[in-house]
Amino acid sequence: MPGAAGFGGGRLVSARPLRTGPLAGELTSSLIGRVAGRYGMERGEVLAQWSLTGSPARHPGGGGVRADAEVVLNGAGRRVLAELCGMESRVLARALPAYMVDGVAQDAVARGRWRVAQTAAGPAVFWCRSCAARRTGQAVSSVVYRPRWRRVCVRHGKWLLDADADPAWEHLELGAVSEVVQAQYRWAGVRRRAVRAGRDPDVVFDMAHAVVCRWWDQAPGWEEETIWPRRLYRLAEVNAGGA
Repeated sequence: MPGAAGFGGGRLVSARPLRTGPLAGELTSSLIGRVAGRYGMERGEVLAQWSLTGSPARHPGGGGVRADAEVVLNGAGRRVLAELCGMESRVLARALPAYMVDGVAQDAVARGRWRVAQTAAGPAVFWCRSCAARRTGQAVSSVVYRPRWRRVCVRHGKWLLDADADPAWEHLELGAVSEVVQAQYRWAGVRRRAVRAGRDPDVVFDMAHAVVCRWWDQAPGWEEETIWPRRLYRLAEVNAGGA
């Protein structure tokens, strides 16, 4: 909404806050980017509201800022973000995994520091734009914290990709590989059985991931395997024109 906001004494001010709700599990830096869009401003202009230390992680070879570059805010910094979002701080605390990383320390100056998402609150992926548009009204790029076993958007059939790389895509379409979507549905049952058996579900998934992605690649007879290569080719075919 251009013209709704401006700077006053180095501080972003508005006739009224433009409500910007967080996505569940969203990076704080991703929310700040969407706030900038709501106010019709550049992301860097909104980031100027905080005294930031460090530098955002960048892609190798002089590339741009990585999508998983995270901002950790102090108490005063969190209050500024809550004001800009038009939300209560407790709402942001529930939704943003890295929101309270720096605890409740009080400071009169709104500060923040750059981190890599993995070191702040875990691995991060590009969120489904269709889901973001449905929930926020903004069909823009956003990044959320997600473990490996929650990388598929079953509603829209998208395989969400890691945000630490510099990909041509934010997701892969799974229309031709419905098995992956079905596996995401079944995983909830696997987790329940693992818990009943006294096993850590994350460890169970990591073992399965290692078997599929690493062990089979070195196993005798892999060249005779047909199921996994066929799925890979179908996945590549449906996404071939997305670059």
